Amino acid sequence: MILSVLSAAGGNEQPTLKDAQEQAGQAASWVEQNWSTWLGIGLRIVLIVVIAAVLRVAIRRAITKLIERMNRTVQAVDGTALGGLLVNVERRRQRSQAIGSVLRSVASFVILGTAALMILGTFEINLAPLLASAGVAGVAIGFGARNLVTDFLSGVFMILEDQYGVGDTIDAGVASGEVIEVGLRVTKLRGDNGEIWYVRNGEVKRIGNLSQGWATAGVDVTVRSDEDLDKVKAVLAEAGEAMSKAEPWNEMLWGPVEVLGLDSVLLDSMVVRVSAKTMPGKALTVERELRWRIKRAFDEAGIRIVGGLPAQAEAEAAADPTAGMSAPSAYASTTSPQSLAASPIPPANLSK
Repeated sequence: MILSVLSAAGGNEQPTLKDAQEQAGQAASWVEQNWSTWLGIGLRIVLIVVIAAVLRVAIRRAITKLIERMNRTVQAVDGTALGGLLVNVERRRQRSQAIGSVLRSVASFVILGTAALMILGTFEINLAPLLASAGVAGVAIGFGARNLVTDFLSGVFMILEDQYGVGDTIDAGVASGEVIEVGLRVTKLRGDNGEIWYVRNGEVKRIGNLSQGWATAGVDVTVRSDEDLDKVKAVLAEAGEAMSKAEPWNEMLWGPVEVLGLDSVLLDSMVVRVSAKTMPGKALTVERELRWRIKRAFDEAGIRIVGGLPAQAEAEAAADPTAGMSAPSAYASTTSPQSLAASPIPPANLSK
């Protein structure tokens, strides 16, 4: 139809009324034959877009409600005895937000990508070259940004597996400290001296979490080898029992303070090992308090901790004040044979 119009316009003859009627009839016939096809394609595209939009909104709302329910559950048990066994609110909130962000992004990508492919298929476009090109581009981008992809995937699995969270004390190999922020690409740690470490998730090969499960507080007590072991054990047990009943140590201690026995025996000393199961992250605090209580209990019971002079040496030092003094040297007198033998030889007289 278009070619006939161009040929008629390009010729010298003027189009007649009959030609115009024929062309209008052909156009009307073409529209009448194809309007249903174009209408069907348009309705199909609209239907695909509407279904994709509704499905995307519904899935995102469902994910958001699931995350909010997880946060409400943790807030309900926070501050209770059960809450001490669970992660804290801030850690659970950041973890749930990260998981929700990943799930929403994946859902949007899958739904919108499928809708776009269905729309292209509606126009009878061959999708094989497009998919092949997208695959090659994805491989090229993956090789070019492999470190970024590695960091992202490692962060996703760390969050999903709950390997650590905000407030945990971890040893990541390259750095150690308290976790202050968990991201999909980078984890922030605060070191013992206040420094902040930015650790890429893809560089972490091993993680030691010191805040999960329980911790062990161990104290080594060194006493003299002549002390009564039964008395030492009784004093240690009494100090541990008193600590387990006092506030707030009764909540930090998850088991009785046990005297494990002799850890080593030497000629002038012996080491007694004391251990207790504690709340995660509280082992150092419990050890300091336990040492404090053991020292006071030993002072009251008259048990000496190794570090001073033995009892026999102390008695000898009190009886003879000069026992700790060294004997006078033979070189102190200038007329002694030792001093004369050590005097320098006078130089020879070279004038003769």
